[in-house]
Amino acid sequence: MTYEHKASQNQDATTRAVIYIRVSTRDQATRGGEAEGFSIPAQREACNRKAKALGAHVVEEFVDAGESAKSAERPELQRMLGFVKQNAVQLVIVHKVDRLARNRMDDVQINFEIQKAGAKLVSCSENIDETPSGMLLHGIMSSIAEFYSQNLATESRKGMRQKAKGGGTPGKAPFGYINTRERTRDGHERRTVIVDADRAPWVQWMFERYATGEWTAAMIAEELREQGVTVLPTPKAPNRPIATSHVDKLLMNRYYTGVVTFEGVEYPGKHEALVSEELYARCQAVRRGRRQSKEKPQIRTHYLKGSVFCGQCGEPLTYEVTRNRMGNYYEYFYCLGRQARKNGCTFVAIQAHHLEQLIEDHWTTVELDASQLTQVRHILTDHVNDSLHEQRVAREAAQRRLAQLQSKADKLMQAYYADALPVDLLKEEQGRIAVERGVIQSQLAQAEVDDERLHAALDVALQHLDRAHGRYLGCDDPQIRRDLNQAVFERIYIQDDEVAGCDLRRVFRPMLDENPVAALQEDSTPDRPSERPGVVRYFSRTFLHRERPGGLFAWERKNLQPSQAAGSNVSFLVAGTGFEPVTSGL
Repeated sequence: MTYEHKASQNQDATTRAVIYIRVSTRDQATRGGEAEGFSIPAQREACNRKAKALGAHVVEEFVDAGESAKSAERPELQRMLGFVKQNAVQLVIVHKVDRLARNRMDDVQINFEIQKAGAKLVSCSENIDETPSGMLLHGIMSSIAEFYSQNLATESRKGMRQKAKGGGTPGKAPFGYINTRERTRDGHERRTVIVDADRAPWVQWMFERYATGEWTAAMIAEELREQGVTVLPTPKAPNRPIATSHVDKLLMNRYYTGVVTFEGVEYPGKHEALVSEELYARCQAVRRGRRQSKEKPQIRTHYLKGSVFCGQCGEPLTYEVTRNRMGNYYEYFYCLGRQARKNGCTFVAIQAHHLEQLIEDHWTTVELDASQLTQVRHILTDHVNDSLHEQRVAREAAQRRLAQLQSKADKLMQAYYADALPVDLLKEEQGRIAVERGVIQSQLAQAEVDDERLHAALDVALQHLDRAHGRYLGCDDPQIRRDLNQAVFERIYIQDDEVAGCDLRRVFRPMLDENPVAALQEDSTPDRPSERPGVVRYFSRTFLHRERPGGLFAWERKNLQPSQAAGSNVSFLVAGTGFEPVTSGL
């Protein structure tokens, strides 16, 4: 039976009233498995008793289930104010004043709107009539409600800060984790975070793909939608695909490295890390590079993109597809250096199919026959056995530095807790430690190679050179071709519609050199110049012959004294994952 029907049955009653009910959280609205929880029915019953005691009949009810009173922008509250303006209503009944507002400004505004409509506010629990004492009580109760709200927020934030200090997760855990409850041995229940077995591997996949520089947040989001990956459903939000903006925020969240950030301060978390500091740092480097260069990668890509460079100016060749007036599509590569008018570059675009053929032919230059492979294997195996001691020294040095960084981080937190360190300085130092920790972890990964693994990695690398040309031609999958190119070559230079030279990956240089041991010693020299893009490196005679058959490029001869970049004082036998070729994230 509706309120209007009840009103029509009670023609003697002349006072019309509306009821406003509110609970702060969705949990309150569904507690105990009830459709409306416990609070909403209790407030309704009290308001109906009050209306009956005043001889009024209730014509409408407004319920805000799970809405905070910090703001007056609540849907049912605004609908109630509109209703009393448009209808003849004498009373607005609430269980308590704080159901209507929890700050004095909103309380004054809401009461003004009610009085302006010709109605009067009635509380079931407080005597807030229009007498001087009633108005005083109303003001006091409004101030108490505001104090309670602000104090609750302060205490809640204090508890969240303390939880973060202890490594706990304040608030909802991000994608890849699940908030849960567990019971301790002494019978207490505590909230904790566990890894979401279904979604955690996708978090690692996202970071690995983005770190290659070939994937954008939009491309990752699209692939996740195609794979049917969704966010964890909640009572308020069902299963839904991951948006591009969500992927973008996820890739910046340091929570995945095992830290908890609260109020800008990082604390060691108790949850399991899903990505390493080194992988996180690589993703941020890609992000910074795109922001600085204002690059906006397109979804359209090619497996040679990132591997081919201009032989005239050294800048990357990028891929483009255009359509002529006849509707025919043309795929080609052009030089970014010429577009930016660098070094007087006059590179003419090259069609994609012609470039693909050039790269296929170039693979014959890195192919070794069976006798050559056997000889290189024996030479490098002996050198590897002699170099394992250096690996152990490098590993110990990296572990010591990590321990020093952890000690420094602990001292910073102790100084912060003792109010001896301002929060802005703490954030700055934590950022520096995080960057260096990522570098050291990368160095430690390089040094964590035992005898068996190192020989296995050597076998894998040599397999890439065994019948290399035939293997490459036999690959129909563009992604596999991309991985093979990026595993063996740092760069392949194109000039005058020919492959003019290349930069081999460090791991393959000694294997393709006439004197592998001498090449290893030269390539691992601590004062060897930096090999950053745009900086010339020194070549041995055999390197120059194989990688630069026509000699140094013109853009290299202009800068024969490259800048020296500060590096680690630890030298390693091999880079990346040892002798195993580095791939684009697979």
